[in-house]
Amino acid sequence: MFQKFSMVVLEKYRFLICSFRGAVPQGLVLELGETVQILEKCEGWYRGVSIKKPNVKGIFPANYIHLKKAVVSNRGQYETVVPLEDSVVTEVTATLQEWAVLWKQLYVKHKVDLFYKLRHVMNELIDLRRQLLSGHLTQDQVREVKRHLTVRLDWGNEHLGLDLVPRKDFEVVDSDQISVSDLYKMHLSSRHSVQQSTSQVDTIRQRHGDACRMPVPHHFFLSLKSFTYNTIGEDTDVFFSLYDVRESKQISERFMVRLNKNGGPRNPEKIDRMCALFTDLSSKDMKRDLYIVAHVIRIGRMLLNDSKKGPPHLHYRRPYGCAVLSIMDVLQSISEIKEEKDFVLKVYTCNNENEWCQIHENIIRKSSTKYTAPSSNYGLIISLQLLRGDMEQVRRENPMIFNRGVSVTRKLGFPDVIMPGDIRNDLYLTLEKGDFERGGKSVQKNIEVTMYVLYADGEILKDCISLGSGEPSRSAYHSFVLYHNNSPRWGEIIKLPIPIDRFRGSHLRFEFRHCSTKDKGEKKLFGFAFTPLMRDDGTTLSDDIHELYVYKCDENSTFNNHALYLGLPCCKEDYNGCPNIPSSLIFQRSTKESFSVSTQLSSTKLTQNVDLLALLKWKAYPDRVMDILGRLRHVSGEEIVKFLQDILDTLFVVLDDNTEKYGLLVFQSLVFIINLLRDSKYFHFRPVMDTYIQKHFAGALAYKELIRCLKWYMDRSAELVRQDHIQEAMRALEYLFKFIVQSRILYSRATCGMEEEQFRSSIQELFQSIRFVLSLDSRSSETLIFTQAALLNSFPAIFDELLQMFTVQEVAEFVRGTLGSMPSTVHIGQSMDVVKLQSIARTVDSRLFSFSESRRILLPVVLHHIHLHLRQQKELLICSGILSSIFSIIKTSSLEGDVVEEVEMMVESLLDVLLQTLLTIMSKSQSQEAVRGQRCPQCTAEITGEYVSCLLSLLRQMSDTHFQHLLDNFQSKDELKEFLLKIFCVFRNLMKMSVFPRDWMVMRLLTSNIIVTTVQYLSSALHKNFTETDFDFKVWNSYFSLAVLFINQPSLQLENATPAKRKKILDKYGDMRVMMAYELFSMWQNLGEHKIHFIPGMIGPFLGVTLVPQPEVRNIMIPIFHDMMDWEQRKNGNFKQVEAELIDKLDSLVSEGKGDENYRELFSLLLLEKIEQETWRETGISFVTSVTRLMERLLDYRDCMKGDETENKKIGCTVNLMNFYKSEINKEEMYIRYIHKLCDMHLQAENYTEAAFTLLLYCELLQWEDRPLREFLHYPSQSEWQRKEGLCRKIIHYFNKGKSWEFGIPLCRELAMQYESLYDYQSLSWIRKMEATYYDNIMEQQRLEPEFFRVGFYGRKFPFFLRNKEYVCRGHDYERLEAFQQRMLSEFPQAIAMQHPNHPDDSILQCDAQYLQIYAVTPIPDNIDVLQMDRVPDRIKSFYRVNNIRKFRYDRPFHKGPKDKDNEFKSLWIERTTLTLTHSLPGISRWFEVERRELVEVSPLENAIQVVENKNQELRTLISQYQHKQMHGNINLLSMCLNGVIDAAVNGGIARYQEVSFFFFCFDKDYITKHPGDAEKITQLKELMQEQVHVLGVGLAVHEKFVHPEMRPLHKKLIDQFQMMRSSLYHELPGLDKLSPACSGSSTPRSNVLVSHGPMSPESIKLLHRHSPLNLLGSVRHSSSSLSSHTSSETGNLVILTDSSVGEAAEEMYHMQLVDLNCRYQGSVTNLSVLSSSQASPSTSSLSSTHSAPSQMINSAPSSARGSPSLPDKYRHTRELMMLLPTHRDRPSSAMYPAAIMENGQPPNFQRALMQQMIGPCKPCSDPNLSVAEKGHYSLHFDAFHHQLSDAPPALPARTLRKSPLHPIPASPTSPQSGLDGSNSTLSGSASSGVSSLSESNFGHSSEPPPRTDTMDSVPSQAWNTDEDLETPYLPVRYSLSEPDVLESLKSQPCRSHSAPSGVIPQDTLDPPALPPKPYHSRLPNIENEEGMIIEDDDKHRQLHRKVSQPVSGGKEEQARVAWEHGISEQ
Repeated sequence: MFQKFSMVVLEKYRFLICSFRGAVPQGLVLELGETVQILEKCEGWYRGVSIKKPNVKGIFPANYIHLKKAVVSNRGQYETVVPLEDSVVTEVTATLQEWAVLWKQLYVKHKVDLFYKLRHVMNELIDLRRQLLSGHLTQDQVREVKRHLTVRLDWGNEHLGLDLVPRKDFEVVDSDQISVSDLYKMHLSSRHSVQQSTSQVDTIRQRHGDACRMPVPHHFFLSLKSFTYNTIGEDTDVFFSLYDVRESKQISERFMVRLNKNGGPRNPEKIDRMCALFTDLSSKDMKRDLYIVAHVIRIGRMLLNDSKKGPPHLHYRRPYGCAVLSIMDVLQSISEIKEEKDFVLKVYTCNNENEWCQIHENIIRKSSTKYTAPSSNYGLIISLQLLRGDMEQVRRENPMIFNRGVSVTRKLGFPDVIMPGDIRNDLYLTLEKGDFERGGKSVQKNIEVTMYVLYADGEILKDCISLGSGEPSRSAYHSFVLYHNNSPRWGEIIKLPIPIDRFRGSHLRFEFRHCSTKDKGEKKLFGFAFTPLMRDDGTTLSDDIHELYVYKCDENSTFNNHALYLGLPCCKEDYNGCPNIPSSLIFQRSTKESFSVSTQLSSTKLTQNVDLLALLKWKAYPDRVMDILGRLRHVSGEEIVKFLQDILDTLFVVLDDNTEKYGLLVFQSLVFIINLLRDSKYFHFRPVMDTYIQKHFAGALAYKELIRCLKWYMDRSAELVRQDHIQEAMRALEYLFKFIVQSRILYSRATCGMEEEQFRSSIQELFQSIRFVLSLDSRSSETLIFTQAALLNSFPAIFDELLQMFTVQEVAEFVRGTLGSMPSTVHIGQSMDVVKLQSIARTVDSRLFSFSESRRILLPVVLHHIHLHLRQQKELLICSGILSSIFSIIKTSSLEGDVVEEVEMMVESLLDVLLQTLLTIMSKSQSQEAVRGQRCPQCTAEITGEYVSCLLSLLRQMSDTHFQHLLDNFQSKDELKEFLLKIFCVFRNLMKMSVFPRDWMVMRLLTSNIIVTTVQYLSSALHKNFTETDFDFKVWNSYFSLAVLFINQPSLQLENATPAKRKKILDKYGDMRVMMAYELFSMWQNLGEHKIHFIPGMIGPFLGVTLVPQPEVRNIMIPIFHDMMDWEQRKNGNFKQVEAELIDKLDSLVSEGKGDENYRELFSLLLLEKIEQETWRETGISFVTSVTRLMERLLDYRDCMKGDETENKKIGCTVNLMNFYKSEINKEEMYIRYIHKLCDMHLQAENYTEAAFTLLLYCELLQWEDRPLREFLHYPSQSEWQRKEGLCRKIIHYFNKGKSWEFGIPLCRELAMQYESLYDYQSLSWIRKMEATYYDNIMEQQRLEPEFFRVGFYGRKFPFFLRNKEYVCRGHDYERLEAFQQRMLSEFPQAIAMQHPNHPDDSILQCDAQYLQIYAVTPIPDNIDVLQMDRVPDRIKSFYRVNNIRKFRYDRPFHKGPKDKDNEFKSLWIERTTLTLTHSLPGISRWFEVERRELVEVSPLENAIQVVENKNQELRTLISQYQHKQMHGNINLLSMCLNGVIDAAVNGGIARYQEVSFFFFCFDKDYITKHPGDAEKITQLKELMQEQVHVLGVGLAVHEKFVHPEMRPLHKKLIDQFQMMRSSLYHELPGLDKLSPACSGSSTPRSNVLVSHGPMSPESIKLLHRHSPLNLLGSVRHSSSSLSSHTSSETGNLVILTDSSVGEAAEEMYHMQLVDLNCRYQGSVTNLSVLSSSQASPSTSSLSSTHSAPSQMINSAPSSARGSPSLPDKYRHTRELMMLLPTHRDRPSSAMYPAAIMENGQPPNFQRALMQQMIGPCKPCSDPNLSVAEKGHYSLHFDAFHHQLSDAPPALPARTLRKSPLHPIPASPTSPQSGLDGSNSTLSGSASSGVSSLSESNFGHSSEPPPRTDTMDSVPSQAWNTDEDLETPYLPVRYSLSEPDVLESLKSQPCRSHSAPSGVIPQDTLDPPALPPKPYHSRLPNIENEEGMIIEDDDKHRQLHRKVSQPVSGGKEEQARVAWEHGISEQ
């Protein structure tokens, strides 16, 4: 079906109403709300494209699409579809789609508050949009909905940081259709509307003198919901009114509600309609202390609780209660909401009816004694709502209120603003009080007043009395009755709405009756009073209190003949006017009684003013006409506006009656009335005046007299001192001219145009008088200034009237002459400047100026005055308003016609002065000074914006012709140059100062468009006039700077905009950066040889342009650098300047966030392509390559700094960049800058040592000279010596904080030398003390040794400075491998941990990923001498072991060649890798790159030699320390060390070792045959084993001297086991018998053993050590990151226990009472336990419980003894992260060795011993080089070795290195053994043992793991003390040798093995030192150590390759043997 598509033309706008996933072939994926363009249709399907992806076409169902009508313009590829719907709806749709994306991001960014607010606003927008689309709204409702929509759109855009949308009448304006000035004002208006403030645009428009806004009236809507406190049981009337407490008067009518006895409305139709609207409250009223007062009048019996008082059928109005509510208290709450709010009013009853009229005041004042509070909180429930606006607006906005039949309750009197047509005729009468006689009664009367309104004929007027709004009027009024009160006070207000035609002749009659409470209940008439409504003079009753006469009468009296009493005086004033009153009338006045009422008239038809009546009836007083006209000024304004038409008619009739006599008075009266309408209170009566002039005015001859009078006034202005009347006439000029013109029109109609010339002549003469007034010098007369100001203010208002009688040109000529007569600015004061400019502004805003004919006449004079003011920088704000209006008019006119001439005039007059004004303003804006001449404190920014918009408006209107004419008009090139500099400077300031806010994107883009267009016009003039011989650098430089700033504008960086916004900008303007770039490149090419002037100045700016992320701009601009290089090469023979400047600027620009990887590649590509063709290509290519590499580093540096990168990455990146500046491009200043940046980073990370080394780089650049240095960075101007001194002090301080005192001491000495040379002894003393303090710190303070880790970074995703490189990192304190690995993975969260240690191949190196390879390495110290010195404290040695380290190593065991199933040890080799760094650690960074790696293979024999030799050295060192008293008191360390070597001999010991080694190397003839070159090594191994026996003998002798009595059993056991070991060794080595003949006899007394031997001398040690040519290079550190193996019992169980752990923990364990470590190891396969030497505890720290370790990681890390505090193991890391191993479930059960080695389930004893000693420290859990089958039954386990307690003397427990779930092995040969095999033996060893004891592991399962101890004791060596001198003879110990059969039996038992050292490095063979160095000891003292024992380890690094030792010779070795034998024989 899809082949039947047919083309379709749809004038529709298409929206998706349901998402379509495109599941059909060629389906187009569409989202809900997406807009599509339909190309074809077919049977329910459309084919088209989405607007979002116009290049992807597809099909989609037709029923998924909603069609809207639209207009398609420019059909084709670039067609535009505009929907035919309201633009506001379209905007809302687009905005909601844009907000939807940002709204979700708010939630992600945790901006929850804004998230929910925006959701609410979006829902409101959707609802309002739905209403707008419904089409059911009225025009007013549509306008209101649009207002709400735009307010919410602007609010959301502002809070989301989107662009401000300029609007006009709620719709988005098109910037092409309005001037830039108008666009600027609309932006201001939109901004102010968003900020909910008054638009300053309106304020600016009103500055020209427009009338003030009409005050907004307020209205209270009140609704009575119910009267819940209705326990009265009678009907009630409730009266609501507004009461002013301060003035104690009611200010509104009353609202009356009639309720029945149940509390409901008496009229059922009134249900839910008991509401009123109190209207016309002004803002002043709202500030009054107003109350809502409710009076409750009951209708019923006289007394409520007494049924006897009065008959039941008679009802009286009786007072009941009152309630009040303060409006001030509730105003805020009802103002905040737009709906009704309920309130409850308590009804209080009056205690005394006599005070009823004051009950509300008593309640308000809380005079509680005068009223009674209700018993409950119930009462009147009302609702209130505050409304604003005129009544029409209120009706329009609240139709529901008026649909409820609301009662409009008006304000007493007129409102502040009297609206035309507001006809009103209300008389408000207040019943005040009465005084009546008792009339012979014993009690006072119950008086009721009845009032009627009677007409002149005596007829009672119907419905002329209103008790209150809400109820119909009535004909009679009955007052309420006060019980027994002859002096009642009512205070009740009655409204009398009497018709106007009945008012005259009507009167009021008040009848007084006594209401009897007897059974009959009669109401007896006893008197009356009356008052006429109008006086005899025609005025109404005055607003006052009227005390009326009371006349006596009775029920028989008749009022049918009202004339009988109307002739009587009604009051005292009336009596005075009628003195002769007959006394025989039937009505007699009661002189003792009185009755008072007050009246207030609110009428627009009746007046109480006598003078006004006299004017209206002037013909009745012909002699008083002049007086009457003169008294018109004294009539109130309210009376005049009420009778405006009548007064005007009267005045013109009087004028026509006698022009000569009354003309001037009529003119003055007319001026008075006109000016009266200028008052804001009467301003809205101006339309009444206009209507009168147009329709009712009939004075056809009046114009002559008005012109004459007006001219007479003006002519006299120069003579009179008082000119008040002249000024009033000037202010009335507008309406005077209206009367003149209308009068002339009437006369012309009547006479068919007669006297036209006379009229024109009189007008011209009048204008001459006007010019005369304006031309007068007003500086000497202040009154004349006001006259001229009044004339100028009124003058523009007459233009429209003149246009009715004259042509546009004629009126324009009148105006031009008038404006031209005004003096220039310099001649008048500032106040007149303002008035004059305001007059000009009103002229420009007038209709006259909209005509092009008049503009050509008026524009020159207007521009002249503006030019003068701008030149003098006066009244800038007003001038900008005038210019804005002019540009707005011209823009509008340009859309309809030609404005070339006007624009030309403006360019000539304004362009230059506008530029100068802007430059001045912009310079002042820096200091925020107010611009001189401003009247109001407008900020400089607003003025700048105004003038910028004016300049842009002018430039926008200029065409090619205008620009050409402008450039041709310059008289000289200097003028042209000055102009170009000005305009370029203004444009630059526009972009630098950001005149327009960031969100004014429409304004900013338009500005950029105008600038680029203008620059294109001006560039040709620049090239034409300033290129060749007239080259001017300043102009060109200004141009280039402008172009660079333009391209870098933030508003033009479209890459940061949303796709929709970017498309909109490109469609409208294109990419203006590209336009300017082309222009810039073209101008650069036009420079020719002058290009050299801009090298290197423009390199930085141009570089900034090329860094703009726009490919086309980069392609255009990058070749310019080649051009610069070429020109400099031509001139100087090199391009050093280009090189230097480019590098300097590149650093700063990239650090600002510019540039990217694409730029780097493009930069290199384009320049290399250009340079290839040059003769200087080699240097060019080198330079480009160098810059490209710099860019790589800068981009990495920026990425690290701007992101949330870790300190390590930032530091590493900075080091990389810093080194590049130093080594490759030699930029010293940049180098120093980055030194300080790096130092700050180190300080922030608390890397104080690294910070010191970093700062030392700068210090080394300085010399101790007095050369002055300039201010740089934070350094002041100072001498080089001072700066270097300050740096040295700071560096020393940092070394101190980093506890690197050894590094600080040389600096202290250097400073001391300088101070000493200068005799600055004070500073010298200080620095020497500092140096001494550092020495103390070295010896006393604790320092932790760091771990070192090798990290490989592989993959292209790493930063450049890390990519495919390997580093060694110095770890933090306490940081083990697991923590380090976690840190690295957190720094590179995308990195993948490599699972093998092999060097990665190219696929990994070049992949787009990140791979990390991490494992620990062992440092190889360079400073060997100090480590070999005997008496150097270990605290000092500790420093040199881990500082100044440049080489590191790690070992990996592997099988070389075929593996012997019977003896895999034959093929087990060590792969030793040595890493050499670029710099030593520590340094300026915590890690450095590996510079060189060396890989050497170590044979099994060499490894065995190294292991035994290291253990021998360790033993000698420890013995020497005890001999030389470096270790005192506690002998535990020596005990453990000896025990670790000797105790293993119970099951073979040395014998087992020699059995293994000899089998391999001596007795295995096959091996000897195949390896004849190893003969020397075999001999050396034999010698070392013999040597160990001798060393052990000396050690036992020393041990005998210091051993504690409680430890004697242990010593005895050691002696016995040593004898067995020697016997075993003698059996294999017969030569030993010759060496030690005394040892062969068993009867020698033990007490004589070594009795003749003193302390072991250095010489003896040297002799003993001669057999070993290996040089001891220092002990291997015990890594805190050793293997933490968390494998379960199902994994392989090769358990390696480092000897160091035993030694370090031994003493702590001893003092912990040798906690029972009854440990049983659980394993499913053979468990081979290896106790390695301390040297050989290179950590396998890169392994973890869940990973399989690569082989080189196993040996690569130091043991955990070093760098870890002496803390209990439970506080240590529970495990290390082993990132390179698989999980334990994937690990094979056999680690490395096949089960074929086993003999009866156990490995052969002779093999096991040597294997353990040689491979213990390096055997991995898994070897990547081995097959799975080979990875059998062994796993590394560095847990400490523990002894079990038994009855025998306690063995010394070993210190654990790592926690592990693997259970330790039984620790003592004498402890109870638990397991399945009785052959299990104890594994014991010393931390310093070179030959570790090996026992068969427990095959059974341990019941529970042993308790752990993982602490070290560390105290200074001085803390050791001993009771015996070392010279004390050795206690007799018998050395006995076992019988041969015993020796034979021991051969089959398991043997101990030696651990191979891991710290061996290649070095030439040297003689050993006289004394071995002091062993390493830990730093943190153990609190529980009472004896202060220091546990030390002083293993040495060994060389990788051993030379074959020389044969054993006589000499010293022989002498040592003789001495030894002699000691034995003496025993």
